[in-house]
Amino acid sequence: MPSPFLTAQWRKLILANYAVDPEILKPYLPEHTELDLWNNTCYVSVVGFLFDAVKIKGFTIPNHHSFPEVNLRFYVRYEDNKEWKRGVVFIKEIVPKTMVTFIANTVYGENYQTLPMRHQWDMLENEQRIEYEWKVNNKWNYLRVKAGIEPVDIKEGSEAEFITEHYWGYTKLSDKKTSAYEVIHPRWKVYRMHNLNFSFSTKELFGEAFVPFLETKPTSIFLAEGSEVQVMGGGKVIK
Repeated sequence: MPSPFLTAQWRKLILANYAVDPEILKPYLPEHTELDLWNNTCYVSVVGFLFDAVKIKGFTIPNHHSFPEVNLRFYVRYEDNKEWKRGVVFIKEIVPKTMVTFIANTVYGENYQTLPMRHQWDMLENEQRIEYEWKVNNKWNYLRVKAGIEPVDIKEGSEAEFITEHYWGYTKLSDKKTSAYEVIHPRWKVYRMHNLNFSFSTKELFGEAFVPFLETKPTSIFLAEGSEVQVMGGGKVIK
């Protein structure tokens, strides 16, 4: 098995999920993939998490060991030798590190943006409060949740399983070229949700087409504990 390009821990993932019109995703859909639906519903997710213990090719990069990330993603699948490989496509990924943006955009052809960011975790006796913030045009956007402290297994066939069990990243390189990379991690656990607060500069970050969907109450919200992850290198082009 080849060695991973990147290893890290993805921790305390807030996943705010929205049902959207599939038409708005067509400009972002990579060639050879198709939208992956759950119960005939097309989802996008705004995801905030801590990118921790980061190593590239086994090496720690100074001042890039730990940082938050927020992204907007949707769900696709690709048929490879009669096997469906389910994955995600990132519309935008936000980090506070310019080097991360450069590497991700250059190596993987992703759409990263560097913005000021901060996060806070408060672990109380019966509740945890997890918060991710990013600054757009002098305005702090945020994802904030309150949740229980005991993780629970994700049920098979559930919406939470659909949202978390996609193990490939697909990138639209051009109208005819798609790159793919594998993301390896164990099955995650989630926490019982108590509350979500959010504020997004949707139009500035993601485009006007997403405003009717992302500035309303999410269809669902999950807080996943996360795990160690391996992002495999190569950016294989699907032909």
